[in-house]
Amino acid sequence: MTQFAGDADPSRLLVGFARTLRRTGWAVTPDRVQAMTAGVAALGGATVGAVYWAGRLTLCSGPDDLARYDAAFAAYFGSVSGRIPSSWTAAAVRVSLPTIDGGLAPAADPHDDPEAPSGVIRLAASRAELLRHRDVAALSTAERMQVRQLLTLLAPDTAPRRSRRRRPSRRGEVDARRTVRHTVRRAGEPTRLERRRRRDKPRRLVLLLDVSGSMTPYADSLLRFGHAAVRRRPSSTEVFTIGTRLTRVTPELRHRDPEAALQAAARAIPDWHGGTRLADTLRAFLLRWGQRGVARGAVVVVCSDGWERGDPQPLADQLDRLSRLAYRLVWVNPHRGKAGYEPLAAGMAAALPYLDEFVAGHSLAALEDLVKVISRA
Repeated sequence: MTQFAGDADPSRLLVGFARTLRRTGWAVTPDRVQAMTAGVAALGGATVGAVYWAGRLTLCSGPDDLARYDAAFAAYFGSVSGRIPSSWTAAAVRVSLPTIDGGLAPAADPHDDPEAPSGVIRLAASRAELLRHRDVAALSTAERMQVRQLLTLLAPDTAPRRSRRRRPSRRGEVDARRTVRHTVRRAGEPTRLERRRRRDKPRRLVLLLDVSGSMTPYADSLLRFGHAAVRRRPSSTEVFTIGTRLTRVTPELRHRDPEAALQAAARAIPDWHGGTRLADTLRAFLLRWGQRGVARGAVVVVCSDGWERGDPQPLADQLDRLSRLAYRLVWVNPHRGKAGYEPLAAGMAAALPYLDEFVAGHSLAALEDLVKVISRA
């Protein structure tokens, strides 16, 4: 049976795994963590198979959580394949250990060491905690793959708002029509007053992602963030790319597989890694989409470094219009989280007076903070 190494504390690994899931927005409550540890013990101790299946049975709430759980398990424990199929068992596990430079090195094979116990391999937590605060532009290929897996776990979700539609309720205003119908069905004898109240529905989320040349190191992570947002709320999330042109990529990001979604979005974006015309693209968004209802009362997130050619006043004018349409206007700048940064770019300086939030977006931890900002809006 595949087991954890003796120098690795299984309880610390389990708690660390649960803490990592909680930071990405997963509802991992203390009772679920206790159930997972009890499940590990019930399945025969701290074996790889026991940890995987105990976590899957106790932390997943439905079928939609299975793919996210597999990605989280692979990212945290460092699976060689990058994903774990549903038929995965302890006997089929091949685990990797993080190397000094952040890559993944194959775990030692017990058959190569005659003195090693039979069937025992080492399993250690990956550098997921350290990678959370690393600038995605400075990651190695292996580290970037791990961050991509963790990005799929993000769950951007806006706070609910009161809808104009109403639903039956035990409390609230009297529903005259339903009360009359109920009375007629009982031969005109009034028995009770039917009531109703307004429904709650999630506020619309609109992402405007800069894919110009200056945003090349961060465009992939931002598009993956957009994919996670669309997967979370497909009917109330819109994603556009801005550069020299405005492109709606919401349909492409509805693919379940992140890689397929990113490839489809890349084919749909004609100005990938091109120039920047923020004022023109925002004007196009407002004329075609924003004023027609997409941005009205929505949480609008602009992800850009603020580089704008020419006079910044047109950009300020468009942001003024957008801020009056949107419920909250959030600007994400990857350079915001770097030491010594000041918004000296003309476009960024012109945008600041119209923003409700100005946050960083250079790392996984910064994007997790963005999820919290969106949920509070």
